[in-house]
Amino acid sequence: MGLKTFRPITPSLRFKVASDFVEITKQKPEWKLTEAKRKTGGRNHHGRITCRHIGGGHKQRYRIIDFKRTKRGMEAEVIGIEYDPNRTCRIALLKYVDGTKAYILAPLGVGVADKLMAGDTAEPKPGNALPLGLIPLGTAVHNVELIPGRGGQIGRAAGQQLVLMNREGDYALVKLPSGEIRKIHVKCYATIGQVGNVEHMNVKSGKAGRSRWLGIRPTVRGMVMNPIDHPMGGGQGKSKGGGGRHHPVSPWGQLAKGFKTRRKHKSSDRFIVQRRNANKDK
Repeated sequence: MGLKTFRPITPSLRFKVASDFVEITKQKPEWKLTEAKRKTGGRNHHGRITCRHIGGGHKQRYRIIDFKRTKRGMEAEVIGIEYDPNRTCRIALLKYVDGTKAYILAPLGVGVADKLMAGDTAEPKPGNALPLGLIPLGTAVHNVELIPGRGGQIGRAAGQQLVLMNREGDYALVKLPSGEIRKIHVKCYATIGQVGNVEHMNVKSGKAGRSRWLGIRPTVRGMVMNPIDHPMGGGQGKSKGGGGRHHPVSPWGQLAKGFKTRRKHKSSDRFIVQRRNANKDK
């Protein structure tokens, strides 16, 4: 992937940085591998807003991704790299030797006509999927399962990669992008390599309208609201909550900075070997 900048002939183009989409080889999706994606406007079944700043946007269809790599031991050919409006990375269209097609997350360095496979006998090369127990130590992986057979749940965004650090008995020690080291069962499948579209983090929309196309509505600061609308609203001029010092909170009063929201005694705590903020605690 590459990025392109624009001559500042308009204010919206001055700081705009967009993808050049040179890796895209197939413009239209495989229709049988898509399904309707309904808009909610951030509202639940009662019609009440439960997720703010959502609404509008361009109509989209969801691409059905094979996170489980269900075709084991069967070789597939990459016949196209496509844009997916629902995620930050690109997706690759595979065609197996029996004629079936499936979408996977497009790894870095995988292109059209490459041969990929999932299974115990697969070669540990980018795009192939193997159990963590058969992957060489130090290998970068993505689309990693947390429970065998459930399908990849972590390492799916653009540019993400996890590192297989070690193995202890039935568990592998995997370092997550956040720095956390976690135990994952060796029977869990992972895809070799790094997720493609690594330059996505440097993309700049350039104008508010592009966020509206994505279905993202404006976010207003609580400090500029009235007291009835937000705990930090009100006061004469710019103030911290009605003129007095007020710690930043959400509209419902929950602390916004430094407050730990992870549940104590969570069942998955026993799988965490090292926290992502281990250095900060020292």
